[in-house]
Amino acid sequence: MWTLSIKGLRSAAQGLALAALLATPAVAQDADHPQGEKMKIACDLGFAPFCFKKPSGEVTGFTYDFADAIAKKLGRPGIDVTDSNFSAIFAGLFSKRYEMIPAPTNITAERAAQMLFSEPYMPTGMGFLVKKGGKIANLEDLKGKELTVNNGSISDKWLTDNQAKYGYSIQRYNKNADAVQAVMIGRAFANVADAPVSRYVSTQVPNTEVAFVLDSGRNFGIAFRKEDTAFRAKVEEAVECLKMDGTLAKIHEKWFGVLPEEGSSTAKVYPGTGAPDFEGYDATEHKASCQ
Repeated sequence: MWTLSIKGLRSAAQGLALAALLATPAVAQDADHPQGEKMKIACDLGFAPFCFKKPSGEVTGFTYDFADAIAKKLGRPGIDVTDSNFSAIFAGLFSKRYEMIPAPTNITAERAAQMLFSEPYMPTGMGFLVKKGGKIANLEDLKGKELTVNNGSISDKWLTDNQAKYGYSIQRYNKNADAVQAVMIGRAFANVADAPVSRYVSTQVPNTEVAFVLDSGRNFGIAFRKEDTAFRAKVEEAVECLKMDGTLAKIHEKWFGVLPEEGSSTAKVYPGTGAPDFEGYDATEHKASCQ
């Protein structure tokens, strides 16, 4: 019969406790990003062409296709989309309602202090959508005008910060589609949104055009929780593979009618992990392993 001393029992118990402690982070990581389940993402439905519903109710758009392609690269069985107004989308990320935000999110210093970003995946600016015939030669032409915007967006912040300087009024809506409609029915002069969105809307809504584009020099990036460095790295590798194998370019062409410009953030693979020159960027060299 085998016997075990008190000292041996204590040593064995300590060993088990240590093993359990070491295993805890891996279990937590799996719980947040379960490999066998659909990847949970968020986007603002109604923000065409990035994320919107077909008449059938099916979710579609650039963001949907992009996130689904990432999920496939990670071996996940598709995506599960949560509709969130942009004004509340970050709170949902922090409370773990979803794993990441692939919806068009401008990378800014203020946001990078609160969350992690992937490397940039699309350049952007601000588009001013008007009824055909509406003229905007410069920002001074906005004086006295009513402008609509998606509540909580980067365009909303820019309009708020510059309202006193240029003298316009702001109407805020929880859906950009409603903000566009306000222009169409004459309640406002222009809708201000990310330039790719404004350009797409002008091809879909009769009697509209983009009268002015303000080049912000900004890019979209995927947003993650601050502590989610390992998951960010996996997603970034998937994004790099989608750039290198041409998948992201094809998705861009599908939704915007043209291939991305050579050298743009949609085509360029960045060194390190994250958005260069912003908090949370990891300059450690890596090479994507694409299958």
